[in-house]
Amino acid sequence: MFGADKGTLDINDSRLNGKKLSIGIVQARFNEPITNALAAACRAELIQLGVQEKNIDHVFVPGALEVPLALQAMAEKSKYDALVALGCIIRGETYHFELVANESGAGVSRVALDYQLPIANAILTTENLEQAIARKTEKGRDAARVAIEMANLLEEI
Repeated sequence: MFGADKGTLDINDSRLNGKKLSIGIVQARFNEPITNALAAACRAELIQLGVQEKNIDHVFVPGALEVPLALQAMAEKSKYDALVALGCIIRGETYHFELVANESGAGVSRVALDYQLPIANAILTTENLEQAIARKTEKGRDAARVAIEMANLLEEI
């Protein structure tokens, strides 16, 4: 359940009804223990909110930079009501962190806008492994909720 004090939705809100939705998930394998936990939490929440298991497609890519291309390929199929991007980028000692974080985020946004398709971006960008571990379950659940709410919103507009 979302906290009412944050202006968010209760899981019983019709905007979080996933019964008629088809959802695609793209998961980066890099930092796989974290991305597996993100995916498990996301999938469990999707099912909790009514998305049928048969209506969830889940694909894997090597890392966060490859996520947008897989999202684009799924968007091209025109069979999904929303997509979910899952990944984990942990800061290192080089500029590579910024490059991967910025480019993957921009790519995810570009696909969403180009295809007018909701994409819940749960590619974590953290300073360290401890931060990633602390966020993996909550952010996976949040991604499921965002995907469902936005799919329902776009259906209404």
